[in-house]
Amino acid sequence: MLTKHLVILPLLIPMLAALLQLLPWGENPQRYRRAIGMTSCSLLIVVAIALIQQSNAGPLVYALGSWEAPYGIVLVADGLSSLMVLLTSILALPVLWYACYGEDNLGSHFQALFQFQLLGILGAFLTGDLFNLFVFFEILLISSYALLMHGGGKQKLRACLHYVLLNLTGSAIFLISLGVLYGITGTLNMADLAVKIAALTGDDASIARAGGLLLLIVFALKAALLPLYFWLPQAYAMTTGTVAALFAIMTKVGIYAIIRVFTLMFGDDSGAAALLGYDWLWWLGLGTLAIGGIGVMGSRDLRLVISYLVVISVGTMLTTFSMNTERSITAVMYYMLHSTLITAALFLIVDVVAKQRGKTASRIVKGRKMAQHATLGIMFFVAAIAIIGMPPFSGFIGKLFILEAARTGAQVALLWPLVLGSTFLVMVSLSRAGSRMFWHTFEGKPGDVTNPPSQLVAIGLLLAAIVALTLFANSISGFIEGIAYDVMHPSTYIEAVLGGSQPYE
Repeated sequence: MLTKHLVILPLLIPMLAALLQLLPWGENPQRYRRAIGMTSCSLLIVVAIALIQQSNAGPLVYALGSWEAPYGIVLVADGLSSLMVLLTSILALPVLWYACYGEDNLGSHFQALFQFQLLGILGAFLTGDLFNLFVFFEILLISSYALLMHGGGKQKLRACLHYVLLNLTGSAIFLISLGVLYGITGTLNMADLAVKIAALTGDDASIARAGGLLLLIVFALKAALLPLYFWLPQAYAMTTGTVAALFAIMTKVGIYAIIRVFTLMFGDDSGAAALLGYDWLWWLGLGTLAIGGIGVMGSRDLRLVISYLVVISVGTMLTTFSMNTERSITAVMYYMLHSTLITAALFLIVDVVAKQRGKTASRIVKGRKMAQHATLGIMFFVAAIAIIGMPPFSGFIGKLFILEAARTGAQVALLWPLVLGSTFLVMVSLSRAGSRMFWHTFEGKPGDVTNPPSQLVAIGLLLAAIVALTLFANSISGFIEGIAYDVMHPSTYIEAVLGGSQPYE
């Protein structure tokens, strides 16, 4: 019975957890809210693993209200969406664990907002139609507005204002694009859209392409693709470490949406609308990669450096995706796993460093030794090596996959120099930061501010996940290759949604 409803559980668990956390819990409510949140995140991992196993046999389709596609709302768990659910769940548990040791007390209802954020993210991965993708986008955005302001402050308010205004604009464009596509096809179910867009010709196909390009603008904004990236560095650098670590998955929602929509609805078999926007993604991805490298070198605060590392990862993934091969999508998905977990770990490490350094905080300047100096130095060193892409960690394997995906002369001539060049800039920047913050410190007594050991354990779990990605790289890449094949050949997805949906009973 539970297996039958497996697809909807990743949505029900955080939603119910958030509603429970909003209830009054007596004189010490935070203790109960933390317990509910940790239980929710632990259950999500179990459900995500089960979802991965079940979706191996083919996409799981869940029709709500007994209304089958394309008329009703459907949730779809195929290999790609199940993998993203698992990644989100693995990220959420250590990040929430870290927050439970004091940071969630900085603002009201943090725990509930965290769960609502997960609801929006997981819903975006599992939905089978564009309108509900918009709905889940709005859920995660509304939650992110409040989380971004967690703890208060003028700088956070300014960064949040830019973030809110840009995303409100994106939401308006999203609705316009949905209207265009619905007007020309009469449906918003993604599988049904794939069938109907492929059959369009002439002016109808041109209108569908216009709607698709509007969608690309919206997803590019969510992913922080050039020229719509400028909201990200300040927003991520100004918020708390916990929120920034959770936000490591936020840009991946935009990248997932691009992969899902533009392989399914505008892929090789989409007739006159085939390969819409792929050329744009190539050039804009390369530009994002270059801008990210410049931002890393020009930043004088370690939080800002890591924020630009997110920009670099976005450029790297979307440039690679635009090559439109199974090999390139395999590389994107492996690199996505790596970049999400390691940037989250770095945001938490910098949060601890900033608290223990006192007035110098996360600025890349000489400061006093920290109370847990050696432990933090080792963690930073491991994380830096991993994100730079040096062996033996998963960053090296991910970048190797990306470089191998470039097959033509033009791809090699443009992608290789930018990937390797940005890697060199990241290495220089992180080496400079590590040297000044951990090596060249003031003489004298270290600071007396310490963080609870459990917070360091939470960071260790994220680093351990990176080690696991390295140790099991062969098995993981083999599994992802199967997902990449299904993404590039969406007929199985379409047939499952339109012909094999199981209505809710």
